[in-house]
Amino acid sequence: MTPRIVSSEGRLRRGYFRQKEVLWAAALALAPLSVAADPAADYAEHCASCHAENRLGGTGPALIPETLGRVKGLDGVIAQGRPATQMEGFADELSPEQIAALVDFIKAPLAETPSWTVADIEDSREMEADYTPAEAPVFDADPMNITLVVETGDHHVSVLDGDTLDVLDRFATPYAVHGGPKFSPDGRYVFIMSRDGWVEKYDIWSLREVGRVRAGLNSRNIAMSHDGRWLAVANYLPQTLTILSTETLEPVRVIDVAGRDGTPSRVGAVYQAPDRKSFILALKDAPEIWEIATDPDAGPFHDGLVHSHEKGMEESFGAQKGLFARRRMMVDEPLDDFFFDPGYRNLIGTNREGTKGVVVNLVTGTEIAELPLPGMPHLGSGITWDRDGHKVMATPHLNEGVLSVIDMTDWTLVRQIQTNGPGFFLRSHETSPHVWADVFFGPHKDELHIIDKQTLEIVKTLNPAPGKTVAHTEFTRDGKYALVSIWEDDGAVVVYDAATLEEVRRLPMRKPSGKYNVWNKITFSDGTSH
Repeated sequence: MTPRIVSSEGRLRRGYFRQKEVLWAAALALAPLSVAADPAADYAEHCASCHAENRLGGTGPALIPETLGRVKGLDGVIAQGRPATQMEGFADELSPEQIAALVDFIKAPLAETPSWTVADIEDSREMEADYTPAEAPVFDADPMNITLVVETGDHHVSVLDGDTLDVLDRFATPYAVHGGPKFSPDGRYVFIMSRDGWVEKYDIWSLREVGRVRAGLNSRNIAMSHDGRWLAVANYLPQTLTILSTETLEPVRVIDVAGRDGTPSRVGAVYQAPDRKSFILALKDAPEIWEIATDPDAGPFHDGLVHSHEKGMEESFGAQKGLFARRRMMVDEPLDDFFFDPGYRNLIGTNREGTKGVVVNLVTGTEIAELPLPGMPHLGSGITWDRDGHKVMATPHLNEGVLSVIDMTDWTLVRQIQTNGPGFFLRSHETSPHVWADVFFGPHKDELHIIDKQTLEIVKTLNPAPGKTVAHTEFTRDGKYALVSIWEDDGAVVVYDAATLEEVRRLPMRKPSGKYNVWNKITFSDGTSH
């Protein structure tokens, strides 16, 4: 199907977030509720700005049964908020009766469950009319030392020269970017996804947007295939994995996601496993891990029994092979938030309650160890490094002021490092002797711990913006500079000399969150989350 070609002027006139009027009209027709409170009015006043008037998601997730799944304690979430998110509590503004009615309201099914088909995806695809790829970078900076800064305050990305720290470009993104951007293997293109399913392609060499497409209605993150040909989009709504062509942004496959027993499942996240030539999926609502092949010669993978009667003969059920073939790995309970060892032989996941870690060998597809990781570990921000001849991994905890350090040779707990509060992100670099750990939650949110990789002791605590939230470190390609976010609307990126720990420069930004260096990401640099 030929994509719609739009100019920048035309896009501005129509806005970035056009939605199908017929679909939304159907979605707004809710089942009747008989409660004393007025939950529709409360929703419009307190919830719609983040979750959209149609409950299909914006900055926050969609609030409908299909995406809420088995979430428990919604009244507590509304009253007290939710850790590690922008969700604030409303206990001071809403009575218990209002909250109870609001829970019933968001748990009520829509009159028509919204869908997002291949045709819908194709129809949403927009390619920039005046884009022409440059034959070489249009700037003098090292293209492998470019760092992208996501500014959530006004939905832009700044493109930084990693050597001079100058801003080369600042471009608009879809609303509410969620999950880390993903680079093509050569570092030229970057793909950025929003919470409401839009995927944007940007040409770093040309400093130009190429186009965008809406791959889902409520999405979690994206992953790049080992060869750079395919981009996978994990969706809460619909409950699918969308695979796009990275060249054209066309949908090449939409995979319905359901457990072996037929129960539909949201995709909690999708990860790239380049060594395995596959994508790895976390299923939110089924005790399974999926592997989707990006190798045309993959498989066959069997869902059911296999019985070989003679050489060259095979009788089996549910076999898949080739490109995008699915392999199921059964686990004891649904696992969220994955981490991988170097080489992608093993996966570490946490259960829904965040009380433990489970190691799954991806070769055999079986659980091989259990890790003592209470306090909701944030494995997605974990990192690895070499210590005393062993590879270790470390993860922060969202509910406890500790960092857990695990020996990856025998999966034993090396130490829990006490911090001044729960953290969100860890970062390092292969040239650095230090781990940089923020204290994202609580009264010490303005602090950043510098930890010696060998002694596991905190050697210094930085406080670049007293009273403000400080988070997420990224290093330049050579590890010379460490870039830290002041996570406020009037925030900044603070640049430190990674060796002396002295501030070098401060770049004003609009609520900068994640920062992503091209080289560190495409080489899977030690100390960078993958």
